[in-house]
Amino acid sequence: MTRITTRSYDLQSFQTLSSCGLHPVLARIFAARGIENSSQLETELTRLIPFEQLKNITLTAALLADAIATKKRLLIVADYDSDGATACAVGIRILRKLGATIDYLVPNRFEFGYGLTPEIVYLAHETKQPDLLITVDNGIASVEGVAEANRLGMQVIITDHHLPGDELPAAMAIINPNQPDCPFPSKSIAGVGVIFYLMLALRAELRQRGAFATNQEPNLASFLDLVALGTVADVVKLDSNNRILVQQGLQRIRKGRACTGINALLQVSRRDYSQISTYELGFMLGPRLNAAGRLDDMSLGIECLITDDETYALEIAKQLDELNQQRREIESTMQESALTKLEDILKTRCQEIQTAYSICLFDQDWHQGVIGILASRIKDKHHRPVITFAPGNYGEIKGSGRSINGFHLRDALDLVAKQYPELILKFGGHAAAAGLTINSEDFEKFRDAFEQIAQILLTPADLTQVIETDGDLELTEINLELAQYLDRQVWGQGFPQPSFNARFYVESQRIVGEKHLKLKLRKLDAANGDQSAQLPRKSNDTYDGILFFQSDPLPDVIDAVYRLQINEYNGKTSLQFLLEHWFHPDSPAIDNEH
Repeated sequence: MTRITTRSYDLQSFQTLSSCGLHPVLARIFAARGIENSSQLETELTRLIPFEQLKNITLTAALLADAIATKKRLLIVADYDSDGATACAVGIRILRKLGATIDYLVPNRFEFGYGLTPEIVYLAHETKQPDLLITVDNGIASVEGVAEANRLGMQVIITDHHLPGDELPAAMAIINPNQPDCPFPSKSIAGVGVIFYLMLALRAELRQRGAFATNQEPNLASFLDLVALGTVADVVKLDSNNRILVQQGLQRIRKGRACTGINALLQVSRRDYSQISTYELGFMLGPRLNAAGRLDDMSLGIECLITDDETYALEIAKQLDELNQQRREIESTMQESALTKLEDILKTRCQEIQTAYSICLFDQDWHQGVIGILASRIKDKHHRPVITFAPGNYGEIKGSGRSINGFHLRDALDLVAKQYPELILKFGGHAAAAGLTINSEDFEKFRDAFEQIAQILLTPADLTQVIETDGDLELTEINLELAQYLDRQVWGQGFPQPSFNARFYVESQRIVGEKHLKLKLRKLDAANGDQSAQLPRKSNDTYDGILFFQSDPLPDVIDAVYRLQINEYNGKTSLQFLLEHWFHPDSPAIDNEH
């Protein structure tokens, strides 16, 4: 069952926003996202939460300033995704500007796995010989790794945003808004945001010490392009603080002031920097950067982001583009395999699968680097928490999970671990995404244990897919100007891009690119759409529409969820509808709530 609902909004907030001069459609959209007044839409840097609210940050800044002064060798240990890569780049670039002796190390996910493990600590000690390790986007669960670093005489500073376990590592300092007793209100800040905040505190500490009396103080806002990319690509909730970071970064990219690596990634993506939005960050640049960590070595992505050599950056960006194409081909093959596996299971265990609250799949031929994307695709299709596993080392299998609303995945794994202490070797993550490692022979036992937890934490109503929209638009409200305004805003997780729903008459349709439908749509007047009428009244205006990845023809009349999109073709800019979902008007699977 799929249910379409219109987002509710506070009437007082709507009236307040309208009185400030916002168009009624925009006032409705923002009110439905919890905006109460126009000040919450302001994105000046002065509105950022002060760095002092992060627990331990002043102490940590002083420790880093001491390390720079005494010329200690610093080493950043990064995660192998876009957040980790951008966080590493922010740390490397700023610390070098501040005079630090700094290098980085990123674990190969296939050899060392995630985080500051004892193995990666030993590798760092043997190859880099650092005095101080700084983790970015990882470390909060690295109890054993920090213990090994301490044993080897290396100090550790942890910067992370993931949820902590029952025991915190014995690091010299921990910066994490989700650690106990941290008052920082933006619990959804990405790893790149955390290290950026630490750099703000370090600059303040160095300023107090007189470090900029003769040297120019660096403008840290110039690094917000990296912060914006990492924040959007990590799909963290875009609360007001994160929206400021992203908006400020986007503004710098649009003005041609991005770092060399981001410009190179935009070039291979064939995107105009002046028109970039959160879409390009999340669906164009992020996947290309992630491809390095998924299939090869994220050092490739980090090098792209820290170099100032345009030729070198473009060379790396082209390699990342090729890796991303390989990733897409592997993903496509794995998705076909997973759907076939599900169909086979359905044939043999039909009742069990139909009533299941979760999906766990393992295949010996699946690729570790792509199972997270596969889990996401299956989750979207079946609206269940999904964990997909691929072979690891030493008889282990590694899982990557994606969840639905109402099911905190990391907490669910914690419950499984408590109920079956020897079952999960290690795990970590967020509410929506998590990773874990188990022994291959324990797959079925884990699958059953995870299903038990899912049935406890979820209700049948949770398994109904709910598509939220911003309602219908009047014909007078549908125009290119509205689409252009919406395109310039910051949208993402927790602050979703506006979508609308309506009934359409499909005037014409044709296949483009062999697998997409190009449409001519005429909006039907819902006011005249009662059951007694054969068809609701058609409007006089037709609209271009696009429906990706469908080549089968649509019926004459459809209910559709759509977004306003700017279409640029042959030098012309026009409005088109991007269809996200479509349904037959009398489909029994749809429960329309307008």
